[in-house]
Amino acid sequence: MGPDDENPSDNPFKGTPFEQIFSQMGGLGGAGGGMPDLGALMAQMQSFFAPHDGPINWQSVTDLARRTAAQEPDPTVTSAQSGAVADAVRLADHWLDTTTEFPSGVTTTAAWSRAEWIVETIDVWKVLVEPIAGSATDALSQAMPEEMRQLAGPLIAMLGKASGAMVANQVGSGLGALAGDVLSASDIGLPLGPTGKAALLPTNVEAFAAEVPDVTADDVLLYLALREAAHQRLFAGVPWLRDHLISAVSEYGAGMDFDTSGMESKLRDIDVSNPAAMQEALSGGLFDPEPSAAQKAALEKLEVTLALVEGWVDEVVSQATAERMPAAAKLQETVRRRRAAGGPAEQTFATLVGLELRPRRLRDASVLWGSLRTRQGPEARDGVWMSPHLLPTAADLDDPLGFREDSVDPGALSEDEFDAGLRDLLDGGDGTDGPPAR
Repeated sequence: MGPDDENPSDNPFKGTPFEQIFSQMGGLGGAGGGMPDLGALMAQMQSFFAPHDGPINWQSVTDLARRTAAQEPDPTVTSAQSGAVADAVRLADHWLDTTTEFPSGVTTTAAWSRAEWIVETIDVWKVLVEPIAGSATDALSQAMPEEMRQLAGPLIAMLGKASGAMVANQVGSGLGALAGDVLSASDIGLPLGPTGKAALLPTNVEAFAAEVPDVTADDVLLYLALREAAHQRLFAGVPWLRDHLISAVSEYGAGMDFDTSGMESKLRDIDVSNPAAMQEALSGGLFDPEPSAAQKAALEKLEVTLALVEGWVDEVVSQATAERMPAAAKLQETVRRRRAAGGPAEQTFATLVGLELRPRRLRDASVLWGSLRTRQGPEARDGVWMSPHLLPTAADLDDPLGFREDSVDPGALSEDEFDAGLRDLLDGGDGTDGPPAR
């Protein structure tokens, strides 16, 4: 008998949000099927409901994520692997010195296991995910019919904790799965790790290298170190960028507009004495978010910024490897396809945060940065990062070769002319008193 053939009486949680929580105990959908281990279930639920600040118990999230990651081998990083990562990042930084005037942003290097990636990035995940958890809890409370809200009284707080526990379970499981796929601290385009720490995950890097034919493991490690070091340079050289990206994601989540119209009718019709009716009410779509118009606009801006970050990294790494690494072109195409296609890791992130972080316009952004460098030099390319107001827009990515086509080479301007033009751009002027922006 397969999992789908279970007797419903053996699994009263099937089709409900609680099924995912209980499945972590190994009882639902496992080899034996049937009810979960009640002792393990109570321990898990106690950890989720234990006193904690905010809508999510992050210690429980971390523990669950580490257990999920440990379902696959996660060997301790060796000193040889740590040394290889440090050497690769050091060489990568040396190569990048010739491609950009942004100085090295690396203050330390690290080789992480999957469990270490979880621990090292959890602080940023808190900022990214908590707004969504708060929005879900508020939506559940607001969707309750008034008469139910009056009767529930203190139970509303318990419902809030229950929704927080469900989000915590989803986040913990998702981060554990994501840990098995990420290659570095900056692999998904966001600065998840500590500032200045260039980190790679040797176990995942080795698995990735095994999928790239005719390229040595050393070249793969160096190429990924180049990408990580380039991310670190950009985030260090553009002080506003780190907070700009992270706050954009968290603000998107905080503004999540849950469609509670169907939720209210389901809650109103729940017959607490009828388990089958409760299961039907809780199944499918209860917490489905509906992006607002403002969120859709914010999402476009976020996707463009991510594409610009990834495109810039793609461009400078391409320049750094042009004369030094024959295999770089193949690795570049492999990474581009990996980032564009998403895969399990990107799907996990979309589930966690409510949006996809695929830089759909990566190729266009890379062409834009390369064209600007060819026409005006690396100073002009990197100077666009002086302010978010100077960044290319979605329309610019539609015509990447035309971005700032008529602008004056910064090297041909006096310092006063350049400052005047920059002030005009930042003040929202049309550029008539200085060099045009584009």
